[in-house]
Amino acid sequence: MTEPKFRAGNVVRLTTTASVQFMRPIVVRVIRELDHITYDGWVWLDAYELNAKGVAVARRELYVRRAGVQLVDVDPPAPQPGSRRRPVARTPLRVG
Repeated sequence: MTEPKFRAGNVVRLTTTASVQFMRPIVVRVIRELDHITYDGWVWLDAYELNAKGVAVARRELYVRRAGVQLVDVDPPAPQPGSRRRPVARTPLRVG
């Protein structure tokens, strides 16, 4: 029986149960599961590392033990104040 693949948008917590490299646990948002050949039960993830506010701070490729990855239920981060795009004033185009 094959385990389901991680999907884009999954938020997961990685600790030492996923790999010894995570002595300090991190939370990432999965971009995709890569199709690299690995040992049985291990997987490569392309993901964004998230800070405490849930904002992406770094893109990473991670080699983890599938059974050690913990799915996290999180709400999407609230938009930052002032991060909304404002309309741009358009002026007539001058040619020549």
